[in-house]
Amino acid sequence: MTISQAVNSKVTSLTSLEERLQIQRLVEATKVVTSTAGRDVVKGLTHNPKYLPPYYLYDDRGSDLFEQICDLPEYYVTRTETAILQQYADEIAQITGACELVELGSGSSTKTRILLDAYQKLGGLQCYLPIDISAGMLENSARKLLQEYPSLQVYALAGTYEMALAQLPPKQSPSRMIGFIGSSLGNMTTQECDAFFSQITNALQVGEYFLLGVDLQKPKEILEPAYNDRQGVTAAFNINMLEHLNRRFEGNFDTTQFEHWAFYNETAHQIEIHLRSMRSQTVQLKSLNLTVNFAPGETILTEISRKFNLNTIKQQLQSRGLVPVQTWTDTNQWFGLLLCQFQSA
Repeated sequence: MTISQAVNSKVTSLTSLEERLQIQRLVEATKVVTSTAGRDVVKGLTHNPKYLPPYYLYDDRGSDLFEQICDLPEYYVTRTETAILQQYADEIAQITGACELVELGSGSSTKTRILLDAYQKLGGLQCYLPIDISAGMLENSARKLLQEYPSLQVYALAGTYEMALAQLPPKQSPSRMIGFIGSSLGNMTTQECDAFFSQITNALQVGEYFLLGVDLQKPKEILEPAYNDRQGVTAAFNINMLEHLNRRFEGNFDTTQFEHWAFYNETAHQIEIHLRSMRSQTVQLKSLNLTVNFAPGETILTEISRKFNLNTIKQQLQSRGLVPVQTWTDTNQWFGLLLCQFQSA
């Protein structure tokens, strides 16, 4: 079955790119709210303490702000992982051989180019499947990739990881690698991480690969500035979540009355990011029929970023049948990149 045969009515073919780009919108940020949309918002804002799912950070503007974060001097994560990829991408390609690349949280696909160039040396990568919550970011980055790689086909899926992994189209190559580079695994709790690994193994066949990036444990003097940059980009990224909720669910959050708060929990080995109410206030989300009261100083947990022990995460992966084949780190041991092969469920 070809990609075009796998496409249903939700897929838009962009003929101006000679049908090499197809986007399947699994979720629309502007769609009419259904009976299930927003239930996670209601659950989180009525919980004590309050929280919100972190994927609400990533509307189109949030995705653009995150790309800016990646270039900040305090944010070591992207440049450290990029250096690892630049050094070892050829080795990754040699180990996996020519395969189809699925990338979770692809964003602008900047680091993806390093892998694409490595696979070009093996004869090229036929099909790239980026997955991101922001359809706008997906389309913009895919168009640029198609101009740079004339033989590439892109099948983009706009939605959550869970949605996209459950709806991957049939492979165009004999093998497939799912890439989860960056440090987004740290945004998941232990339980969510375990469920995510199950989704990965369900999407792979025995012998196929999983490339995972993890941010490693380090002193808070390094970690906290990375989430409290001097330019305030991370704060704007966090506050934008409320703007996203206002647009999507007819909310009236006054974003000037919330502030960004991020710190490193040394006991749990995780950065915790909050939005803190600066006064007593009441917020309504009309589409969800929800009224929320905030006390002065009360917070909403918007994201965690867990920091991993390399040996522990390797053991967790192996216990799920994702056997580490090779592991690479930088000289400071700040970031780890693990290439795993799925051997059994």
